[in-house]
Amino acid sequence: MAQQRNPGLFTGMLALLLAAVLWGGMFPVAKSALVTLDAFWLTLIRYGSGALLFVALLAAIEGRSMLRFESRVLSLWAYGTAGFAGFSILAFLGLSRSQPEHGAIIMALMPLLGVLVNALWRGVRPTPLNMVAIVLALGGVALVITKGHLSALLHGGEVRADLLILAGALCWVIYTLGAQDFPGWSPLRYTSLSCLMAVPSIVGITLLATLAGIAHVPSASTLAGLSGELIYMILFAGVVAVLAWNMGIKTLGAGGVLFINFVPVTALIIGWLQGHRLSAAELTGALIVMGALVLGNLGRRPAARAPQSTLCRCDAGE
Repeated sequence: MAQQRNPGLFTGMLALLLAAVLWGGMFPVAKSALVTLDAFWLTLIRYGSGALLFVALLAAIEGRSMLRFESRVLSLWAYGTAGFAGFSILAFLGLSRSQPEHGAIIMALMPLLGVLVNALWRGVRPTPLNMVAIVLALGGVALVITKGHLSALLHGGEVRADLLILAGALCWVIYTLGAQDFPGWSPLRYTSLSCLMAVPSIVGITLLATLAGIAHVPSASTLAGLSGELIYMILFAGVVAVLAWNMGIKTLGAGGVLFINFVPVTALIIGWLQGHRLSAAELTGALIVMGALVLGNLGRRPAARAPQSTLCRCDAGE
């Protein structure tokens, strides 16, 4: 029996690794795109296209009957707006003024932030080990975003940019926990329909930002010059990574969340290859965050394994 399970287990691990690596690569790719394309229009292009792809996949894989909203339009709009509009716009605004490595490390906090938000929102008490992990992780992120100079929390543009990324991560955690309100829905169905319902919000926010002069309509030549980055963001870091993550978590369960550690690892390696060098304080903070994630996973309550649709998206990349 063990021999029969091993191939599936190995495939699940490879799927999770693929998703984490693709998400880790998303941050330097997005940073490059944000030089000529603002966070608002990047979000609209990414999730406007992504919503269509997800809906097409949902119809093809689960059938057209799964495209029904079942009187859940308002909930799907609220959670989708928090996740896709809130996460993406805030994270990309912060990333445009910060380092890709910082963004990836902050996003690795999501599983632990999920424990904290779940406690405040749904009254699910974290274990003592969870609380230790959360405190350690927040301390590690503080080292990263201040480069070891904690007084920088009171000033400094890059610190404020990193805090925007953290706010985006919180939006994604809220969206992730919203899946608990859709029992019986597959991860693909929740993702597809909530992403679709988020598009009007993203369009509205982008138009308002454009009218206010904060955002700017990209030219055709700008989009053509960013075709490679946009394909990566929409197809690989979006659809492929999400489907691979969902498949891996379904196979490995809650323990698979540890693979999110490869998101900052990938971003750090790419940054190193590009000539970026983190300080000792930043590297120490990154190691603390990843170690805290391992510790927090050890402190999971047994009930944390369900529902899988909640676990599968507590990460950086849809």
